[in-house]
Amino acid sequence: MRIVLQYFDNCPNWVEAEAILRDALAAVGAADARIERQRVETVAEAIAVGFVGSPTILLDGRDPFGVEGAEPGLACRIYATPSGWRGSPTLEQLVAALNT
Repeated sequence: MRIVLQYFDNCPNWVEAEAILRDALAAVGAADARIERQRVETVAEAIAVGFVGSPTILLDGRDPFGVEGAEPGLACRIYATPSGWRGSPTLEQLVAALNT
């Protein structure tokens, strides 16, 4: 599985998302999986790669948390979680996405 973590420097949420993603990978027996980081630096680049906010996690090119109609751009992304809106998915949400 190809795992890409898209982010931009002005949003710190990607650091937490990467840590949770590593825990989720360990939980599904893939602790040695490689996470590719893709820094997005401009709006033009965001449009070109379909970046809809930091952090975005792509699993084999698919955004398991994608929202229909989301516009590409440089912004911090928020995720709906069982405990409310957060800057990254929960461990449980990432485990479920990895197992899909």
